[in-house]
Amino acid sequence: MKIENLMVTGGCGFIGSNFIRYLLQQDDFEGQIINVDFLTYAGNPDNLSGLEDRYPGRYQFYRADIRDRERMEKIFADCAIDAVCHFAAESHVDRSIRHPEAFVETNVLGTFNLLEAARGRGESFVLFHHVSTDEVYGSLGPVGLFTEETPYRPNSPYSASKAASDHLVRAYHETFALPTTISNCSNNYGPYQFPEKLIPLMIMNARDEKPLPVYGDGKNVRDWLYVVDHCEAIWTIMKSGRRGETYNIGGNAEMENIAIVEMICDTVDILLPAKGRRRLITYVKDRPGHDRRYAIDFAKLNRELGWRPRESFRSGLEKTIAWYLENKTWTEGVQSGAYLDWIKEHYGQ
Repeated sequence: MKIENLMVTGGCGFIGSNFIRYLLQQDDFEGQIINVDFLTYAGNPDNLSGLEDRYPGRYQFYRADIRDRERMEKIFADCAIDAVCHFAAESHVDRSIRHPEAFVETNVLGTFNLLEAARGRGESFVLFHHVSTDEVYGSLGPVGLFTEETPYRPNSPYSASKAASDHLVRAYHETFALPTTISNCSNNYGPYQFPEKLIPLMIMNARDEKPLPVYGDGKNVRDWLYVVDHCEAIWTIMKSGRRGETYNIGGNAEMENIAIVEMICDTVDILLPAKGRRRLITYVKDRPGHDRRYAIDFAKLNRELGWRPRESFRSGLEKTIAWYLENKTWTEGVQSGAYLDWIKEHYGQ
């Protein structure tokens, strides 16, 4: 498979920006990346600063909303898009509880618009890769793992909207023979993650000696995946995965939330002055529909394509903590909203 013009949606977000950086460094990708991002609160252009100069002619950015079907079709035509890696999504569970309509509009309608635009490219279109989540499977008991055959049981507006978009992608393969692949991943962490998420929030609060809010009893379990491992898995699936198939991507790193927070406290204690950051841990009321445990079985991906994560949770967490402590300008820009001022200056409201 040769890709000439790859559209990456949501490429200024956490995983999308890491994927673009990763892909431009790969010898087996020689095409052009067209980054389409509406630059909502978590889309930060600083995540990709300098790429246009470093890779001349290989990276373009369009500020555009995937909910705008006419705009999507124009970009597809103007840029001769022959593949899509679809990250763009509203993705925070808490926000989906407060404003579910935005999740339906972006995650369902937006995905539909992209699928229609891809279908309109006819035989020149080679792949639509859809990036999804393990949350579509619902909550696990104390044992067992999610597989690609696990029934969907989403428990939040966010996961329900992602489940719907997964089904749309699968239907377009079966009904219209659109070449597709889907990946469902476990919780990501690493550089450039917006600080509403657990790990960067705890790192930055621990750095600044602010309270560390933990939902409920802190014993909710997630499987954690270092973002660069995720990027490698996605590119592996795009290159070699069977069309029409779904692949689970896991980090083989189940952890209770409270154990992660304690690890962050202890590591930051070593790296910065002042000790005893565990005293900052504050238990808060649990959120509605908070799934107790997720865990991914990535045996299919390992068996068929030979992928497995390179980072252990400890090694990935240490790299992540170091990055946030060393990149205070980026974190301050995110916290202050300075990057939003940049977006207004360059693109308007």
